[in-house]
Amino acid sequence: MLSRVYSCAVVGLEGVIVEVEVDYTNGLPGVTIVGLPDAAVQESRERVQTAVKNAGLHFPRHRIVVNLSPAAIRKEGPAYDLPIALGVIILAGFLPQDSIEGAMFVGELSLDGVVRHTRGVLPMSAAARANGFKRIFVAESDAGEAALIPDLEVYPVKTLAHLYDHLAGRHLIDMYQASTDSVEPLFTPTDFSEIKGQEHVKRALEVAAAGGHNVLMVGSPGSGKTLLARSMPGILPEMSIEESLDVTRIFSVADQLPAGTPLIKHRPFRAPHHTISHAGLVGGGNIPKPGEISLAHRGVLFLDEFPEFGSRVLEVMRQPMEDKVVTISRAKGSLTFSANFQLIAAMNPCPCGYYGDSQKPCTCAPAVVTKYQKRISGPLLDRIDIHIEVPRVDYEKLSGNKLGETSDVIRQRVQAARDVQSKRFTNSDIVCNADMRVGEIRQFCNLQPEGQSLMRAAMSQMNLSARAYHRILKLSRTIADLAGSDEIQSPHLAEALQYRPKLMMG
Repeated sequence: MLSRVYSCAVVGLEGVIVEVEVDYTNGLPGVTIVGLPDAAVQESRERVQTAVKNAGLHFPRHRIVVNLSPAAIRKEGPAYDLPIALGVIILAGFLPQDSIEGAMFVGELSLDGVVRHTRGVLPMSAAARANGFKRIFVAESDAGEAALIPDLEVYPVKTLAHLYDHLAGRHLIDMYQASTDSVEPLFTPTDFSEIKGQEHVKRALEVAAAGGHNVLMVGSPGSGKTLLARSMPGILPEMSIEESLDVTRIFSVADQLPAGTPLIKHRPFRAPHHTISHAGLVGGGNIPKPGEISLAHRGVLFLDEFPEFGSRVLEVMRQPMEDKVVTISRAKGSLTFSANFQLIAAMNPCPCGYYGDSQKPCTCAPAVVTKYQKRISGPLLDRIDIHIEVPRVDYEKLSGNKLGETSDVIRQRVQAARDVQSKRFTNSDIVCNADMRVGEIRQFCNLQPEGQSLMRAAMSQMNLSARAYHRILKLSRTIADLAGSDEIQSPHLAEALQYRPKLMMG
């Protein structure tokens, strides 16, 4: 008598239904698992045998074969412990097969039968609902995440014995009721009002937040670049529920959801160290996992000490910055992860940090400064819309008690500009001005004759590439949106041109 239990695998960011078939064959007692399992799945033999025994049930003294189908998909992780144990219990005659009709099971078992957390529960639940399953049984700690998918009954399972009693009809498990007041640790960035001086940098960050533009801040050590970048999440608009689910799915697959936070409501802020590997930044590994640029999806990726990152690591970001996705190809196939992030980079102008500083002289030779700045390639700099210098703050401003505008006030302006953009791009996949393609730029970024002559002069004087030309137009559109203007006026264009690179490249 063959038993069948349904579970799920995660491939990329999507769940794939896995059928766990359990049957006897002739031979010495033991358990064989087939269907492309990895080491963690192979080890579930010992966990399942001990957990079934500790649940007060008899483990059959037969040669048992477990097949995880479809066999072509690699099964990894301990999420199949629970369905395998259940298959064995049904096979031994303790439960009828129809007791698990329309249900999916996911969970790791400890030796005493406690059901533990597994990663990727959100995409698994989405796959369960899409494939017509009515119920899903998961570990207690994963129930909140599974319940984010509507029209799916979620049952939090404490132990294997607990699940057996429920399916046998003795002690029923209460269905999980999603509480609306799930507390997410509130990310409290520095408020903009606390940052002294740097008004023009705050303005540049406001423009960046309003249109989703990438920023590069250049300045001497201690001028406040990191502080400014870390205050950025405080002025970004709220995430919609679709964006929240999108981000939560990536964090779930990467197993980085904070405990007790089934849904991520704040925009992610990722700040990897410059020693990060190429796979750590864009994703990768034998079985590809999302990297930092995917974990920053819909949020901010902050790269401090920008030139210190490996050149290969930086160059590999060029394509995701354009396409908003990263595709990782392996011999077995390719996976695509979302990577629609906003890049904020900070760097010193030279190795000693004081090139161009008003008070401290630079000790680097001109050739060294050029070489340092050349570590960031032209094509990568071209993809950054806003280049801003962050000068040192003088004593008067630092010691003054005058507070600037609060982050909340700035965020309201940013939100108003984003609302204009969401109306503008109602029937397309574009979220903000930075995502515009050539067709949309032609449609929404028309210049008046005065603006055209200003742009013509800028093109010849600044040797702008076609990409730079389009980026300036997108930036001026955002500045016009912040000003509440339907047309791009000359002052908007002039401000956008201010944000071009001023490094001594060459």
